Amino acid sequence: MGLEQEIMAGIKSAMLAKEKDRLESLRAVKAAILLAKTAEGGNGEVTDDEIIKIIQKLVKQRKESAAIYTEQNRPELAEKELSEASYMEVFLPKPLSEEELVAELKAIIAEVGASKPSDMGKVMGVATKKLAGKADGRVISAKVKDILNGVS
Repeated sequence: MGLEQEIMAGIKSAMLAKEKDRLESLRAVKAAILLAKTAEGGNGEVTDDEIIKIIQKLVKQRKESAAIYTEQNRPELAEKELSEASYMEVFLPKPLSEEELVAELKAIIAEVGASKPSDMGKVMGVATKKLAGKADGRVISAKVKDILNGVS
């Protein structure tokens, strides 16, 4: 079953279980997918990889909003945003552990033949494509920098 069908099944089960917050979150994902399908230059289809990117973007937005609400002493709104993010994260691939990430990055570094910090661009190009959805870009960047500098 494709990711879009899983989301639709999640919407249906949330409706049947009368889970208002979960339903709202999944409908936001569905709306973003529909926007991507009908976007100018689109072919009316979205791949699972594109859906993962959409969900990651929505989760990131929710977490940033929650941080702002927390700063402004609005815990009830922050809690709602984090709750929505948690319902969306169910559809994302399991993130890599730190050890798995370092192992993957070392393999990528060997693959592109990088040996010094100035080779970071080559490594990041391959790493961000290969590890999309499995690790945050900032974490990847920091780890690559550590490995190329001989820290890790």
